[in-house]
Amino acid sequence: MSSERPERLDTARLRDEQNIWFATVRPDGRPHLTPIWFVYVDDRFYVCTSSKAVKARNVRANARASVALESGSQPVIVEGDARVLSRPYPPTVAAEFERKFDWDLDSEPEYDALIEVIPTRWLRW
Repeated sequence: MSSERPERLDTARLRDEQNIWFATVRPDGRPHLTPIWFVYVDDRFYVCTSSKAVKARNVRANARASVALESGSQPVIVEGDARVLSRPYPPTVAAEFERKFDWDLDSEPEYDALIEVIPTRWLRW
């Protein structure tokens, strides 16, 4: 498995697309899939959520996750290892949320969990 982005992948999509489909695994093995805002920084995907959200609870129990860009016509799917980070968030990640969404992560206390996904496998066709 490769953690490197495919060379032909348009990295502008990783920088500029607003949503990913984020898949985690529930403790009973059922999948949990949700669209969510994301940023891509230093070859990692980040989503910000509540520490009480299903996705955060799932990642704490099972670090396996997948993300996919929205387009089904130009699919990009990533399998990876996820972990939940708490504040203070990495400054480069917080700055990218601010740039991309005009969102100061520290302005909303309920978003107290940042999930990082480190790619282990890239899929596209």
